[in-house]
Amino acid sequence: MQPSISVIICTHNPKHDYLDKVLKALESQTLSLEKWELLLVDNASAQILASEIDLSWHSQSRHIREEQLGLTPARLRGIKEAKGETIVFVDDDNVLDLDYLELASQVSIDYPFIGAWGGQIRPEFEEQPPEWTKLYWWMLAIREFDQDKWSNLLYCYETVPCGAGICVRKTVAEKYIDLLQNDPKRVALDRKGKKLISCGDLDLAFTSCDIGLGTGQFTKMKLIHLMPSGRLTEEYLLRLAEANGYSSPIMESFRGKVPNLSKPSLFRRLLKYCKFWQINSREHRFHLAFERGKNLAIQELINNKT
Repeated sequence: MQPSISVIICTHNPKHDYLDKVLKALESQTLSLEKWELLLVDNASAQILASEIDLSWHSQSRHIREEQLGLTPARLRGIKEAKGETIVFVDDDNVLDLDYLELASQVSIDYPFIGAWGGQIRPEFEEQPPEWTKLYWWMLAIREFDQDKWSNLLYCYETVPCGAGICVRKTVAEKYIDLLQNDPKRVALDRKGKKLISCGDLDLAFTSCDIGLGTGQFTKMKLIHLMPSGRLTEEYLLRLAEANGYSSPIMESFRGKVPNLSKPSLFRRLLKYCKFWQINSREHRFHLAFERGKNLAIQELINNKT
């Protein structure tokens, strides 16, 4: 039977205890195995995962080795190998609720006008993080909300799913491949080794709008995002803030949105200055990190234009 869903796990040197939890949750899904396939894309891991990870519990599973390092090349390889009409990307630290695939399948049927969708992402911390970090949890792909929402508007970030558990129709994924073939620079829009550049998932989701479909998020679809303590340090979060500040303008530029390069008025500069000095020292550091990333992106875009 042709599977209706392709589950793709892209991983590079995974934490095996995390990946074991990810696979156990998949093994226990309420959607019967014959309706979905499992592709484990080993993205240039130091040890070949096919010799270490047992997928024999699933008759429609495959190990795939992708030597080009980077999350986007791994996703592209998975898309090309996928047979299902719906593709579900599961990170190697995403533990799906047991009905996640069944609900994803139902959304694909009930909402034919939506091309990319996801659900709630709840954290499971290795250690309880400091209270101040909550302000920055959104950067860690933590999403909790109380109502379904969808839109067909580009840059409507409220309805666009992030990469953890993102579901896309095969038609959207194939269009995404075309976009990257015509603009290879987009391949750099996501994690590569230890680099924290992002927004490849948003670029993929917004491709839904390119073909006349929308994006959505649904309350019933839920997963747990396993969170090691190293991601809750100020040092890591500052690196992530700078990477986010850089990545968003770059991604939007690929989609034709030109960042505002005009110099703000004296009034706006004074207002910004006053607000800046009203925040605490840690918030200063995060503000400056975002600004560094954003300014780097804008300068890069100016250089490319000239």
